[in-house]
Amino acid sequence: MPKFKIIIEYDGTDFVGWQKQNNGPSIQEEIEKAIYRLTGDKTSLFGAGRTDAGVHAKGQVAHFDIKKKFNIDNIRDGLNQYLRPYPIGILKAIEVDDDFNARFLAKQRTYKYSIINRRTPLALDKNRSWGIFKKLDIKKMTLESKFFLGKHNMKAFRSIDCQSKSTIKTIDEIIIQEKDERLSIIISARSFLHSQVRIMVGTLVEIGKGKIKKSVKKIIKSEDRSQAGITAPACGLYLVKVDY
Repeated sequence: MPKFKIIIEYDGTDFVGWQKQNNGPSIQEEIEKAIYRLTGDKTSLFGAGRTDAGVHAKGQVAHFDIKKKFNIDNIRDGLNQYLRPYPIGILKAIEVDDDFNARFLAKQRTYKYSIINRRTPLALDKNRSWGIFKKLDIKKMTLESKFFLGKHNMKAFRSIDCQSKSTIKTIDEIIIQEKDERLSIIISARSFLHSQVRIMVGTLVEIGKGKIKKSVKKIIKSEDRSQAGITAPACGLYLVKVDY
């Protein structure tokens, strides 16, 4: 039974998230429908990251099994044909070994959070970036971000809806890039708690505004969600890469 790995980009604005739900359209469901229309096989699609409603992807990875043999270009092009009404694109299709698992074999996931820091409301970047209309102290944000690096109990940066058994996470890399009015916060780790990246970003933004005086180091040590900042809007978050 052939197994395929696909790399996907999508605009998550009008979706309830990656995972199938009863309250609206999901990325997973629309791709599964496209697979069925292309191959005639009803199959399950397994993604590397369960992005929330409104979150985007430039490099989501997923796998699925089908019964028939297909050329990888036909998989990519055929799925894109059936996905055309939706802002979902299959960038690449690769046939993989039977033991490949997009979620459990991932060694690192990289997210980017996009911020536009200016006085003017967003027009072209609405639903794709977070507009911050007060000047941010980028230097302070950058210095504080380094306290996230390494292995920590990230309980203070966990959503109330998080079902993870352990709150211990290791942040491999965090980079803040500034160009003109655009700010990108890039964070890499093997795995994250629910809404962890968005709470980390919200905390850094509130530090950059001067609303939070406490150090990230002390917030982590507190293990108290109320000590951290707001949850940044979903619209600025992108799953950009998954490494295996």
